[in-house]
Amino acid sequence: MSTTLDFLVELGTEELPPKALKTLGDSFLAGIEKGLKQAGLGYTSARAYAAPRRLAVLVEALQTQQPERSVNLDGPPLQAAFGADGQPTQAALGFARKCGVDISAIDRSGPKLRFSQSIPGQPAAALLPGIVEASLAELPIPKRMRWAARREEFVRPTQWLVMLLGDEVIDCEILTRRAGRESRGHRFHHPDAVRISAPAHYAADLRAAHVLADFAERRQLIESRVAELAAAEQGSAVVPPALLDEVTALVEWPVPLVCAFEERFLEVPQEALITTMQDNQKYFCLLDAQGKLLPRFITVANLESKDPAQIVSGNEKVVRPRLTDAEFFFKQDQKQPLESFNERLKNVVFQAQLGTVYDKAQRVAALAAFIAERIGGDAERAHRAGVLAKCDLATEMVGEFPEMQGIAGYYYAKKGGEAEDVALALNEQYMPRGAGAELPQTLTGAAVALADKLDTLVGIFGIGMLPTGSKDPFALRRQALGVLRILIEKGLELDLPAAVAFATGGYGERVKAAGLQEQVLDFVFDRLRARYEDEGIDTAAYLAVRALRPASALDFDQRVQAVQAFRRLPEAEALAAANKRVSNLLGKFEGQVAAQADAALFETDAERTLAAAIADAERDAAPLAEARRYREALERLASLRAPVDAFFDEVLVNAEDERVRANRYALLAHLRGLFLGIADISVLG
Repeated sequence: MSTTLDFLVELGTEELPPKALKTLGDSFLAGIEKGLKQAGLGYTSARAYAAPRRLAVLVEALQTQQPERSVNLDGPPLQAAFGADGQPTQAALGFARKCGVDISAIDRSGPKLRFSQSIPGQPAAALLPGIVEASLAELPIPKRMRWAARREEFVRPTQWLVMLLGDEVIDCEILTRRAGRESRGHRFHHPDAVRISAPAHYAADLRAAHVLADFAERRQLIESRVAELAAAEQGSAVVPPALLDEVTALVEWPVPLVCAFEERFLEVPQEALITTMQDNQKYFCLLDAQGKLLPRFITVANLESKDPAQIVSGNEKVVRPRLTDAEFFFKQDQKQPLESFNERLKNVVFQAQLGTVYDKAQRVAALAAFIAERIGGDAERAHRAGVLAKCDLATEMVGEFPEMQGIAGYYYAKKGGEAEDVALALNEQYMPRGAGAELPQTLTGAAVALADKLDTLVGIFGIGMLPTGSKDPFALRRQALGVLRILIEKGLELDLPAAVAFATGGYGERVKAAGLQEQVLDFVFDRLRARYEDEGIDTAAYLAVRALRPASALDFDQRVQAVQAFRRLPEAEALAAANKRVSNLLGKFEGQVAAQADAALFETDAERTLAAAIADAERDAAPLAEARRYREALERLASLRAPVDAFFDEVLVNAEDERVRANRYALLAHLRGLFLGIADISVLG
């Protein structure tokens, strides 16, 4: 058994980009593990370390010697390797060159030429520099940089390199740095070199120098300490995961501290305050039990100060101008009615061929009223919300804080005396803002959100700017999914073809209307396929309903859920196959199939039994389908399996008598029509 030693590599750099640090650390580890595997070097475990000025990987119990490897290569057949004169052909000579030997060294005892060679293993110390270099070269760095007069490139200039295999330094140079065993401590607490006594002591040696090298440990420390400080202030901290990761990547020795700002700023929409404190200052904001912003925030210092009050004071001074700006914009915007901002939007282009943002607001208002009437909302309030929908885009607040679009409109509408649902709709129009995100709570908001998305889909498709591949500048896929989620998850009934037709009319001559409605509807309903795949619903269930082209997304979903349940029934497979057979037969029938079969023309008991079973099933299932109790309807139709099987076993559909044959086709058409009232289950067969 080969001996094993711990291996450590640490690359010290200038401050690494915080948003990329965790990814860089994980990728460095993955690259090294990949290299060790390719080299055949076994180990028990490996882990990454990532801090603002370092990337490191510790591999425990790494084999110090690469095992011997055997290479066996097959070449061309003997008959193709040598000519009639016994001389090697070009194929044989080429194989020898590939193996790096003379043709005489090639084994010709079998049906093919063969080359076998044992390659002795190399010491791990000789392989590790190349593995580390390859991993660093493959890091996901969008833009590399050079420094000094060197040609090497990396995300940041390098400062030191530690590479230890057991107690020994691996002699090498990587990215301009000679390997050693000295790391660096905290810039202020321990600016001197830190001798790494052994790979296993890496984290402890750095901790003694005020550096927490473990990203996860720093993250957990920050998260728990922030929660403790927030609780002490009778509040809870707003800790977005991305912000927590970024703050973790900014500090080597995290020390969270509570700071404060003047209560007068709380008159400003708290979303604006939270946005500026999170995005610009990397602070954690505090909320009270009712979700209202407290005049406190938490900053994470990168050192233990003897006078933390100085750090607190400095952060309070820094944040004040940002909050003052938000306060100024908020007050300025309120000097005029919200609707007056529409005038500015007459000069803001939505899309060159589709007019201005003001034009879009007018279309959205009309379409929202149309939709509201059909989903049980208030058409007048939906129209009003549509008129105001884009006003805040022209405000100073949204100009400074783009994330406030919709939110600023809500506050301004409220202060302007608009109805609560109208004000809420100005923010809800953008919902859902992403996959799984919140949906509009009000019917007015749902109407405006649907109108806004359908207007964009119709307009962009109407000028031929279809999304291709990964290019979707108007986020049409997200818009379509938003329409579907609102309708399905909120249980809203809407005739989508009618809504799309209304939206098309709103554009007048700006769009090419021919075929536009079908194109948009196909695009929207095609998005359901991926949605159902994510939910674990069979594609066949989607296709069975898609074949019927329901006008309502909610109805579509109800049918799909019913078909998915039907597929689990023991009768499903046979009935699907029977429906497929019936579909094929009807497709070949020449002439008009009668609406009803004539009982007088039945010649067999199987025909009579099936006709009676169809009549009974129709009587029971039709009211269920009418009430959209599709699952129960399909369960009732499942009882037709036995008479259907008996019919096909005993009856020749294509009888010689033309009238009998046509009557049997009418009976089958009636059977198929029952299922087609819910879905085309022949797709399941």
